[in-house]
Amino acid sequence: MSEFELDRREVLAKLLPDHGEYLLVSGLAGSSKDAAELTDDGDNIFTMAGAMGAAVSIGLGIALSAPKERVAVITGDGELMMGIGSLATVATMMPNNLSIICIDNREHAETGGQKSHTARRTNLALLAKGAGIDSVLTVDASEQLDEAAKFLINTPAPRFVWVRVMSGPPSLYKRDLHYDECRLRFKTAYLDRKNKREIH
Repeated sequence: MSEFELDRREVLAKLLPDHGEYLLVSGLAGSSKDAAELTDDGDNIFTMAGAMGAAVSIGLGIALSAPKERVAVITGDGELMMGIGSLATVATMMPNNLSIICIDNREHAETGGQKSHTARRTNLALLAKGAGIDSVLTVDASEQLDEAAKFLINTPAPRFVWVRVMSGPPSLYKRDLHYDECRLRFKTAYLDRKNKREIH
């Protein structure tokens, strides 16, 4: 029996109950499906495709270019490890509007369930701390989700939340796979929100 009890499909709604207030960036595979269900494939989400390891870097760029917006990256352990150096860049730039949520199932589910680094010795919370991110939280039980939701609002950004979930499928939500249209939709929403913030 797994020592982890969290079902990934129930995590994001509790962590980001006000997800409409965010600009969201999701990594590949499971995290993109979970995030799409959370937002009903909303225009405030930028979903990665074919660029594994780039979610945090894209989120950082958005956070720096729209400092009045709340930005959250939703990624997985495998995707994050492919761009782990981005955490050091986040710590160097210190955007005060960026949160990173890593949903860690300790496996590469899309390619056959091979064990990822975190199934062995790699501790993503220590990596985030070592990179220089001060606000770091580990979540591996349902009773910690309320605390984590408050953490994402009340602690100084940038923030990193390492959510360790049980092995299991992501959301079955059917995403819009017309990526060019999705990116244009996000760009329009991004510019609209950014312009409104700057006016006010």
